[in-house]
Amino acid sequence: MLKHWPPLSTLRGFEAAARLGSFHKAATELHLTQSAISQQIRSLEAYLEQPLFFRNGRSVALTDAGHDLLSTTQALLQQLAVGIRRLGQYQKPNQLVLNTTPAFARHWLLPRLGDFRRQYPGVDLWLFSTDEVPDMSSQTIDLAVRDDLSAQAECSFKVLHADRLFPACHPSLLAMPGAQRSTLHGEREMDWSHWAVEAGIDVGQQAQGLNFSDPGLLLDAACAGLGMALVSQLLSHQALANGSLTPLVEQTIRGPNWALLTHRDSENNPLARSFSEWLVNNLQTPQ
Repeated sequence: MLKHWPPLSTLRGFEAAARLGSFHKAATELHLTQSAISQQIRSLEAYLEQPLFFRNGRSVALTDAGHDLLSTTQALLQQLAVGIRRLGQYQKPNQLVLNTTPAFARHWLLPRLGDFRRQYPGVDLWLFSTDEVPDMSSQTIDLAVRDDLSAQAECSFKVLHADRLFPACHPSLLAMPGAQRSTLHGEREMDWSHWAVEAGIDVGQQAQGLNFSDPGLLLDAACAGLGMALVSQLLSHQALANGSLTPLVEQTIRGPNWALLTHRDSENNPLARSFSEWLVNNLQTPQ
């Protein structure tokens, strides 16, 4: 591997000259003199210790090495240009960065984002969903809404909602005896052992079956008729409303607590306050 990279300016000069087939045209495009382009090419060739162009008077043509380097250089410059343009998203004056779990983003937040946009059209919400709890002190995140949060330095912490869990399945499975229904297994509170201890009701759950680490996928699988599952009351509101999910019993048990972390730099941000108020109001709406 090269210990030192050639100057970026020489690669830009080379790419323009190779693409246009002319040092003069490259100089015009880059607002340089032709001698400056020639010097850049000579410097790059000296660095690589091989010629990149055949020179015949004012006309130039790429050597085999030049053709090889051109494809690499164009890919590099294109990737660099895209990366630099992408940095513009960090400069949006009305941007609000929210971290949450994929399950909450897909099953609770997404169905309600239209309402948020109607109420706060000026907020550029950046939804950053991760399985891992973010480190708010080192990541550029204004707010985090998750069911696996604890207090962090430089952040305010507030419990927003105490979730409830219940066993459910697709309506098509209700005609089957409980022992014949496939069982879907989740993690943490959504493991059936939690139901057995808290509720003590046998709904035909079996020890074997499909296993899911993501409660959102667990809910999707139940709605698709793959089996019965212990699901979140908060996340399943839409599935219950559209008829793709039916409770097996009326009993519910305690689930995880959904909490809000707000970075101290965002506590007085009007955008963050607007989202927090909207979030609290919607979480308090009967599910």
